[in-house]
Amino acid sequence: MTIQDINVLYTAVATAENGRDGRVSSDDGNLDVVVNPPKSMGGSGAGTNPEQLFAAGYSACFQGALGVVARQEKADISGSTVTAEVSIGKTAEGGFGLSVAIRATIPNVDTATAQALVEKAHQVCPYSNATRGNIKVELSVAS
Repeated sequence: MTIQDINVLYTAVATAENGRDGRVSSDDGNLDVVVNPPKSMGGSGAGTNPEQLFAAGYSACFQGALGVVARQEKADISGSTVTAEVSIGKTAEGGFGLSVAIRATIPNVDTATAQALVEKAHQVCPYSNATRGNIKVELSVAS
């Protein structure tokens, strides 16, 4: 899917200064954070990092997609949470790559229903659609 394939509803704009060891801010001023590499990658770990920002965005977006699906299916997802674990590592080709583990907890439905809702949300979520076929995304549920 390319940008031409969608009817754009909103465009977020953010600017980074000094890459992984600097600052990221949005054009509207709602986001303004210091970014630093995590200690495990040789950084100070003093600020957030791109992987944490991606995990935050993905988990919020996936939770929203789960809500859309739950309304369609008339399922009660009150009290549910979605956690995204974003990992970064070296690829065989010598670059860097990401993987994601999405963990949804949906207390008011049985495990089979929770799994079905998560699978459907994975088809709806813009982050899932953007990453599909590009990075490994693992889904798991608890009810």
